[in-house]
Amino acid sequence: MKMRSSRFDQTFDVIVMVLLSLILLITFYPLYFIVIASISDPGAVMNGRTLLWPAGINFKSYEMILNDARILTGYYNTVRYALFGTLIGLIITIPAGYALSIKTLPGIGIITKLMVFTMYFSGGLIPTYLVVKGLGLINTPYVLMIVGSFSVFNMIITRTYFATTIPPELYEAAEIDGCSAWKFFFLIVVPLSQPIIAVISLYYAVAHWNSFFSALIYVSKQSLYPLQLVLRDILVSSQTITVEDWETQQALQNISQTIKYGIIVVSSLPVIIIYPFLQRYFVKGIMIGSVKG
Repeated sequence: MKMRSSRFDQTFDVIVMVLLSLILLITFYPLYFIVIASISDPGAVMNGRTLLWPAGINFKSYEMILNDARILTGYYNTVRYALFGTLIGLIITIPAGYALSIKTLPGIGIITKLMVFTMYFSGGLIPTYLVVKGLGLINTPYVLMIVGSFSVFNMIITRTYFATTIPPELYEAAEIDGCSAWKFFFLIVVPLSQPIIAVISLYYAVAHWNSFFSALIYVSKQSLYPLQLVLRDILVSSQTITVEDWETQQALQNISQTIKYGIIVVSSLPVIIIYPFLQRYFVKGIMIGSVKG
């Protein structure tokens, strides 16, 4: 028998739908505006005639961006840094998170407090730069793979997952059967940790994809620039080009307004395309982080 909903329930459903629609509009509209602004006439964008629909559709901004030979190099470098940086992060984060989830580990409280301390205080940019320089990593691809490859926040999420998913009794049973701690970790813990490995991999990969500050500080060779830094240079160069003809100069200044929107699309498009297929992992990561460990 189908239950009839009360007037209060119907009103509540309407309010929820209205609020969700507003949230969807607030979230989706900036993305929509960036896309239509990137293919519209610069003058129309500056005059506010592209709030809902593109005006004077053209792809000059994308032509200037994609015709730059550095784009492919930037994509290649970013994919390389994200891939190996994520791998390094997983090699450190997964074992560290599992070790700190063991309550009988000697000194676990002090170790955890020291690691959390680094989330609020760091050594500073200059000391970090001197350390990186002392290691001979300046102007090498390894510096962008290593710096930022570990996150205490991700480690805490991983520790929470292990503490709430892997029961101590499982290790005790394996130990009775003659399984060592290393075998237990690689043969039992790692296979059971595929959800958290996927979540942390995504967090690290997105962080490396969006990273540009480390490259700005530690890399001066353009052949090592990641995509974000290449796009930044394209934007800066489009705004600083000077020519004698005033009309040509004005046209260049106008198109630089749409180039910045095109740059956002070019840098974000791969992540936007991949995200729907990986959304459930992000949601699971949020749920894991909400569990008290």
